[in-house]
Amino acid sequence: MSDMKNRVWLFVFLFSATMALGSRAAAQDTSIEFVAHATPSGGLEEPVRGFPFFLLSRSFVEIGKEAEAAYPKPDMDAFIAKLDVSPELKAWMKKNDWVMLAGEDFIHKLHPDDILAVPEFKTAYMDRNSGDQSADFPKPPKFKASDQAKNPAKFDKLTADYVETIRRYIGQHPQSIDGIDLNLASIDPSPRWNAILGARITAIHSRTLDLAQSTYLVARAETNLQGQGFMRGLAPGSYWLSTLDIPATVGDARPRWDIPVVLRAGETKYITLSNSNSIRPQASQ
Repeated sequence: MSDMKNRVWLFVFLFSATMALGSRAAAQDTSIEFVAHATPSGGLEEPVRGFPFFLLSRSFVEIGKEAEAAYPKPDMDAFIAKLDVSPELKAWMKKNDWVMLAGEDFIHKLHPDDILAVPEFKTAYMDRNSGDQSADFPKPPKFKASDQAKNPAKFDKLTADYVETIRRYIGQHPQSIDGIDLNLASIDPSPRWNAILGARITAIHSRTLDLAQSTYLVARAETNLQGQGFMRGLAPGSYWLSTLDIPATVGDARPRWDIPVVLRAGETKYITLSNSNSIRPQASQ
């Protein structure tokens, strides 16, 4: 009876070992063979030669999102609160979600009320226009500094009337706003804000590449002169065949790929890469 049990256990052991070896052999037989071509505009299709491809366990796009989550967006309101500008300008920036004080987009955001309510805008506007003797820019009322103490009510009325005159003038001559950003260059905080945003983008990019080439890297292959690449001894599963964010340069063509791949045990997957299944470049904003 004991011999019978030993034989049974031996059979089970041998069967399990055989199955394990078979599964391991099937996994070792699982592979990817791919060929990459690119077609420049007005040209013929050419192989992508000597170019690195990466097999990832996660899409490069999703890896980028993971990296981005580790670097929260900077708080613009907190940045604005620390600026050495008037409370009125801070309020305008927060209301418009905007810190750039230069360029056409900035000029288009300005309304007569903004220019007259924000001290920095008003000063820049007056400096820009009051010195233009050829224009019909309203002249300020004539009064002395002592008039404010002698007759404050009259002084306040003259001042209010002049502000209203300027308001109407801006409405009738919107082009008079053009160029005031030149007078705001010294207080424009956008270079500092852009530097903060740029540092975040750089950090996210670096983190994305690190994750792709370490945590999520399964295999790597470089194409030969015919644009062919081979990855062997892979485990079954779902992957992405990717060039990360590196474009393959063929003439004026700059294709990148991030192709999903499903591998079954013992399968050799054949993949053809071309312009048609490359990542489309994003349109300029």
